Amino acid sequence: MIAFTGARVFDGQTLLVDHALVVDAGGATNIMPQAELPQRTKTHPLAGGILSPGFVDLQVNGGGGVMLNSAPDLATLRIMATAHRRLGTHALLPTLITDTPAHSRAAIAAVTEALHQGIPGIAGLHLEGPHLSVARKGAHDGSLIRSLTADDISMLTDAVAQIPNLIMTLAPENATPDQIAALTEAGVLVSLGHSDCDYDTAMRAFDAGARMATHLFNAMSQANARTPGLVGAALDHPRVASGLIADGVHVHPAMIRAALAANRGAEEVFLVTDAMATGGSDLTRFTLNGREILRRDGRLTLADGTLAGADLSLLQAVRYMHETVGEPLERSLARATVIPAGILPKPPELDHAKAMIWIADDLTSLRWLSEL
Repeated sequence: MIAFTGARVFDGQTLLVDHALVVDAGGATNIMPQAELPQRTKTHPLAGGILSPGFVDLQVNGGGGVMLNSAPDLATLRIMATAHRRLGTHALLPTLITDTPAHSRAAIAAVTEALHQGIPGIAGLHLEGPHLSVARKGAHDGSLIRSLTADDISMLTDAVAQIPNLIMTLAPENATPDQIAALTEAGVLVSLGHSDCDYDTAMRAFDAGARMATHLFNAMSQANARTPGLVGAALDHPRVASGLIADGVHVHPAMIRAALAANRGAEEVFLVTDAMATGGSDLTRFTLNGREILRRDGRLTLADGTLAGADLSLLQAVRYMHETVGEPLERSLARATVIPAGILPKPPELDHAKAMIWIADDLTSLRWLSEL
């Protein structure tokens, strides 16, 4: 047994001081007051910092120089997981952006095999499209957007039997409430996004079983005085969690503060990176469905300036939420760890030594507990 001392310990809700993270021989962790450590406990003093569960990211399109869309296979998944582990991500959902049915099937097959092999970091799959709204397509290829069909539902129902953590982002314009209910009943986590729907349509979709909103504010109908849109519905529904890209590019900090204050449901806003191939790499450009995406000044854009994912890590998002948005650090940490983990039907294990990270006090660097 070894006790890590000298750092604050985040237990999922609170940043504890004068506490130790105790790790037994099997890697199980326990938190206890430092003064209550048994005599002769071996200690590992740390010069400050924060001990926290590793991050959980439910929307990761790429990393390490590769995109899931470009090659939906095991090699790509390994590269992505390795790249994001260096950024402190313990569990992620590889995300396939709108593509062909063949690509969707290939991504499902690859993630199924990754879970079977136990590839570290791969916790499920997020299919973002193709059942979206062309009016709010963002960087998605409009020519591939289409309505949800019975064959799609059959494919997803079969997939969720092998991939318990399966998110499908869709727009109510291209899926009926009955179809959403069928997916939800099968175990698929339905998220609304890339949609121009009105408030009432969104609320019907949420009532039918959709439980999430994909990158709140971005690529969706906005909240106005008389037309609350999808933004208003996501914040108003009692059972909806919303992903948020907190990078200073996608959403103004004043709107983030307004959303946190307005969210009336039991579910919380959580952080996502929406990371592309640039995540954990020094790439300056890459292609998606034949279109070049440029990396400049913390932004990823198409040639016409359309935002195309984010140049962001979850540690950067936590720092932005704490330092710029101004919320307590423990809330920001929760939005990158226990809150997204708790949304999943099969949450990743966060209380094991292999899942713990040490974060510097200035929130600019981190190391895995196993590396200390």
